[in-house]
Amino acid sequence: MALSLYNLEAQTRKLMLEEIDSDIAKGTLYKSPRLTPVGEKDYPQLLKAAAQSHDDGWLAAELRRDSRIAQTEQRRKPKSGFTEAKVPVTAAETLAEGEFNRFYIRGLCVRAIASGITAVVIYRAKQVASPRPESIAKEGNSINAQVLLNDLRTNVGIDTALGLPPGPNSGLSAKLP
Repeated sequence: MALSLYNLEAQTRKLMLEEIDSDIAKGTLYKSPRLTPVGEKDYPQLLKAAAQSHDDGWLAAELRRDSRIAQTEQRRKPKSGFTEAKVPVTAAETLAEGEFNRFYIRGLCVRAIASGITAVVIYRAKQVASPRPESIAKEGNSINAQVLLNDLRTNVGIDTALGLPPGPNSGLSAKLP
């Protein structure tokens, strides 16, 4: 099920696209190791199409098509070496939700700053069966839009210093106050 993003409007979508294009131009667009060569090739345009007219649910469906997500991956063994493991069936959803949400938040922060709004509000955009305590603690908090934007731009594809979004499948996002 797609995230319920309160401010996913034309203005935010335009700014999302600008943020995606910026990462593409700089060569910093996150490419999941779970993408196949076909997935790597298609991903930037699929992400842009999702930002322009669709949502994370559409992006996940597109990533599942045409062998864009690998079936297996190498995982490090606890003591040494590697083993071949099946990629989780939720890999496409996790990637689509996480990256779509990151660009949504980036676009939203640019929009807030341009409008003279200094902070965005954290909220639950997707209901989860067992929310993490650290996610629950963030709900309803305000966070400086410029600081959050800088954090998301700097920490591409990894956990951010501010912890937003707080890990895969957290269900948290941001909205205008």
